[in-house]
Amino acid sequence: MKLFDGSIDESEKAQLPSKRVEIIIRYLTFHVYKYVNRGLFERDKTSYILVIVFKILVTAGKITNDDVGIFLKGGADLDARSEKPKPFNFITEKAWLNVLALSRHHFARESVAFFRELPDSMQRQET
Repeated sequence: MKLFDGSIDESEKAQLPSKRVEIIIRYLTFHVYKYVNRGLFERDKTSYILVIVFKILVTAGKITNDDVGIFLKGGADLDARSEKPKPFNFITEKAWLNVLALSRHHFARESVAFFRELPDSMQRQET
């Protein structure tokens, strides 16, 4: 409650109620982030930042929960036996399945998968 009350008192004032609420939310988000971050081990801070950024972007509608899922689990739900064989021996099976999953994903509900050409491009670039 102290952080919330402080956000109302210390954040920038605005005439429009909607703008005022937006300012308070931004102020409170940043201060809660700082407050929690202070208590984390150094090794956990990057993961915490990532979770906060994902939540902010999903709430703002910039990315979807499916976008977050593709980042977190990648190709874990694909079956290697039914997919294209990996083109190089140095690529692990798990990494290749991640490439395939990424190539099929439509980020932010786009009509075309942004990385759709990635597997074919990798196969053509054999050196």
